[in-house]
This record gives sequence, structure tokens and C-alpha cells, in this order.
Amino acid sequence: MINIDYRDSRTVHEQIESGFRDLIVKGIMTPDSQLPSVRELSISLTVNPNTVQKAYKQLETDGYIYSVKGKGNFVAAAKDVRRAQGTQSLYEVLGKTLQELMFLGEEKSKIQELLDKIYSEKEEK
Repeated sequence: MINIDYRDSRTVHEQIESGFRDLIVKGIMTPDSQLPSVRELSISLTVNPNTVQKAYKQLETDGYIYSVKGKGNFVAAAKDVRRAQGTQSLYEVLGKTLQELMFLGEEKSKIQELLDKIYSEKEEK
């Protein structure tokens, strides 16, 4: 599910956040599905529970998950993520990435193929 790479330059809690973001964005974790408890995940990854809690707190701040007192943490609906973080910053990142790909000589058709592939995979789910 989530893997920690101790050679990664990112902190452990950032890797946990990124791992869950990927699972949520790719549709592997669907809205309202429950995340492992802080305790379960900390044991599974052999990390401090505070590290997991910090990652969950950031995911909740960003709108990717929500917590229910006494029940745990759950995946938020996509509309809630967009509302919490706004799509403008994502478009800025995408724009910068596209500019860098163009600078490196990538063809528009190759970028378009990737875009089409991502959309078709999303439609299949």
C-alpha cells in the first residue's frame, strides 16, 4: 500500500502523504473508504505514530481525507478536495511541467498521448 524509502529526500510523513494522495487520485482508494488507523499504519510501516498523525493531519487540511471522531479517517470526495485546495495551484504546476517538457524537446503529440491515456484510464474506472 504505502512504502517508505529511507533514501528518499522527502521526510517520512511527506512520503506517507504522497502515497495516500496517489492512491486517492488514481481511484484505488474511493470516497468514504477508511484509511488504516494511525496505530495500524505506524506498526505496519514501523514508524512513530506521531509521524502518521502528522501525515493524516496534512491530508485532512488539504481536503483529501476527513475524520469522524471515534471512527477514524476516510477518503473525501473529489469535489471536497477541489474546494479545499483549489485547482489553480495544480494548473500552475501542470503549466510549469509542460513548459519544461517543451524546453527538453518533447513533442506535443507525446504529451497529448499521455493526457489521452490518463483520461481513458479514469473513464474505465
